[in-house]
Amino acid sequence: MKKKTVLALMVMCMAFSVTACGDKEESSTPAAESSSEETAEETAEPAAEEPEEEAEEAGDDAKESETGESARLVSVDNVEDYVTIGEYKGLELDNIVMPVSDEDVESEIEFRLQDSSVEVADGTLEQGDFATVNFTATIDGNEFDGGTEENYEFYVGDSGQAEGFDSGLIGMKKGESRELTITFPEDYYDPAVAGKTAVYTVTLQKFTRTPELTDEWVAANSEVKTVDEYREAVKKELEDNANEMASYDLYATAWSVVLDASEVKEFPQEDIDAARQAYMDLNDQYIAEAGMDLNSFLESQGMTQEEYEDECTRYAEAKVEQNLIVQGIMDKEGLSLDDKETQDLEKRLVQEYGVTDVNEMAELYGQQEVNESLALLRVEKFIVDNATIDQKVGGGDELAENEDALTEDAAYDTELEGDTAGDYSEEYMEEDMISEEMPEEDMVVVE
Repeated sequence: MKKKTVLALMVMCMAFSVTACGDKEESSTPAAESSSEETAEETAEPAAEEPEEEAEEAGDDAKESETGESARLVSVDNVEDYVTIGEYKGLELDNIVMPVSDEDVESEIEFRLQDSSVEVADGTLEQGDFATVNFTATIDGNEFDGGTEENYEFYVGDSGQAEGFDSGLIGMKKGESRELTITFPEDYYDPAVAGKTAVYTVTLQKFTRTPELTDEWVAANSEVKTVDEYREAVKKELEDNANEMASYDLYATAWSVVLDASEVKEFPQEDIDAARQAYMDLNDQYIAEAGMDLNSFLESQGMTQEEYEDECTRYAEAKVEQNLIVQGIMDKEGLSLDDKETQDLEKRLVQEYGVTDVNEMAELYGQQEVNESLALLRVEKFIVDNATIDQKVGGGDELAENEDALTEDAAYDTELEGDTAGDYSEEYMEEDMISEEMPEEDMVVVE
């Protein structure tokens, strides 16, 4: 994308029920859950205050139709007339859990120690500290490219500067300045300074030091008392995270298998029109926030009006296809947005998105989006619960020998440990559509 534009089109799959996007249809538009989520939170109008009990009732009513039945995702009752749903029970799926090594545990502990580093006010700089310096370097009295930095932060021992820079700073105090004479090697990567001698004037702004892993530190920074207990606790956390990530992949894979095996016979036009309009309205919101109109935005993207119209249609068809399949499975299996399993998923979504309740979620994203997300998660859970799951260790073909992954009934606990409704297809993330100025933290990376 061109600079100084908002990634309006990265909301192709909206904030919630978007797993289907790009699985069967190619698209030239990326999707980014985090950005759309943040913008929605920033721009949402404050909701009028209402008693908590009334708010809960309003949320319940929003999930029901006028007839009192659970809300539906599509306008048609005879879903089977519109889609042929692939086999979704009795699937054979692999749950691949990445193993946690001792090295992983030590790396995580080191990261946590570094994260708790404290600034040193009176001591002197040592190897392994984190330093912030200002420096100016000259060659024959002249400054050169890359020879001047302010607030340069680095790990002492791995500054990225020429050899002798880090060691020359050892023993400095906060606020102290020091002059270093450094000769660049003949084979230095920058030929402009290779083989030349530079004089660095360096001022140590501040530095922090990583604490040692001791029983005292453990007791002050965790719920356990000893280093050995802490290592075991960290390993357990990493193993739980690995199982959680495997669960995400398992649910996404289960849905993909069913989606790939299904085929739409005909799209309900009412649903296509509604999805298309909702998508265009959301894009218009982002474009307006960028201070542009649709024509100027499309021009900045090198996209014609016809291409944009086609993109809107592809999005709508992918969304409606997903809704048809999900609703069809729910109808056949008697699943509901009001059953206990869905309520558990609802609580999880509320927690994952950092909102107080589903009413706030609905205010941010719309009740239809919330319903679609919950329904998709409910169906994914049903597919996994009715599948044969092979437990495997990541990187190998052997079954995972993880007793903690088994329930008392010797069945794998496939309880969803998070929101998979925001997963995006890699095929949907066209690299050439990602903005040059889009920060890494706003990008969605699909494993």
